[in-house]
Amino acid sequence: MSSIFAISIATAAIAAVVILIARLRINPFIVLFSVSIALALVAGMPADKVVGSFEAGAGHVLGHVGTVIALGTMLGKMLAESGGADRIALTISQLSGRRRVDWAMMLIGLLIGLPVFFEVGFVLLIPLAFVLAERTDTPLLRVALPMGAALSITHALIPPHPAALLALGAYHANIGMTILLGVLIGAPIAIIAGPLFGRFAASRVIPIGVNPLAEQFVNSEPPSSLPGFGVTVLTILSPVFLMLIGSLSEGFIAPHTFLGTFLHFIGNTDIALLLATVLSFYVLGQARGFSRETILRFTNECLGPTALIMLLVGAGGGFGRVLVDSGVSKAITDAALGVHMPLLVLAWMLAAIVRVACGSSTVAMATASGIVAPILARSSGVSPELMVLVTGAGSVAFGPMNDAGFWQMKEYLGLTVPQTLRTWSVLETLIAVFGLVFCLLASIFIH
Repeated sequence: MSSIFAISIATAAIAAVVILIARLRINPFIVLFSVSIALALVAGMPADKVVGSFEAGAGHVLGHVGTVIALGTMLGKMLAESGGADRIALTISQLSGRRRVDWAMMLIGLLIGLPVFFEVGFVLLIPLAFVLAERTDTPLLRVALPMGAALSITHALIPPHPAALLALGAYHANIGMTILLGVLIGAPIAIIAGPLFGRFAASRVIPIGVNPLAEQFVNSEPPSSLPGFGVTVLTILSPVFLMLIGSLSEGFIAPHTFLGTFLHFIGNTDIALLLATVLSFYVLGQARGFSRETILRFTNECLGPTALIMLLVGAGGGFGRVLVDSGVSKAITDAALGVHMPLLVLAWMLAAIVRVACGSSTVAMATASGIVAPILARSSGVSPELMVLVTGAGSVAFGPMNDAGFWQMKEYLGLTVPQTLRTWSVLETLIAVFGLVFCLLASIFIH
């Protein structure tokens, strides 16, 4: 398959998704499924392999993200119904002031995002964003976008996230220096893509219609009696602590021992969220006077509005898998390799291309670092730590529609596809571009 043909059909597929959803108002899941099938057939993929490829991609993504969304939504519902979200929102607004809640959400996102995946941090914090926006009379985008920017930056730039660790190993970079440079470079990017862009976007993009997810997380009036700040924060941070324990245990406890296996097990993303959700049933449920029947009703009710999100996340994964299995992704990547350019720029561009081609920032970072690492080994004068950071920056570029995060942002924030492109996709591109710029500037002083 020629590179020009691959780029053409990929571009046509993306344009078709935007037009069919935004202009013709066709169900997004039907559109993603249909366009994925059409793209695979046009690319020459055998007809008997097409549906299987889409199903494999959708199942792979939903196997992880679906569980995270379900458990995170239940935890968020308990946080909202108990008044825990109101307690945190009240405390944050008192400490930061109503005019700086977006800066507060950025800082919270940076802290929460360090040990957890983007999807996990998002479902943990989005209920808080809803409540904080409502109680402080702040546009939701102004609160949610800085949070999303912070989570995305920590996911892509700062170890111990798996993709960053893969790149770290491929480039033989020093983890301590990578974390230090990641914080120094990531902080100004978070400010630009977070509060600054969030305020700009919130004044120009207004969500239209009723957002059922916002309605279920925000009560018209906060409960008369709110839970304590400490117990509420402990509950929402418990999965973060468990994941940290599981991650750190690998460096201090011998593998395959009972204790090592146990800590690794409870540090698993799904298990940590499950334990935190069950904890919330008591701490924010029964201890607050809710009956078991009421808690059951809360957990059943909250899952309804997430059904479309799960379908769209799965369809996005299917779309990305079809791009890979049909050979479109490889043809586009091969074209990039034929262009001679500085290593930092090459790593960034390859990561960005794979990101657009398959949707996953983790796959983009792992693929790009695997391709560029042998070239770096034969070169000199380029910092391995900056190579990790610039690859991570490229891996979040463009916020494409075959990424689960695109559909999460669209549905949770009540946006249309064009509005999501103008907000989330632009935000992700800002992170990518400024990441490249800052790494190039740093390379003048760091070799």
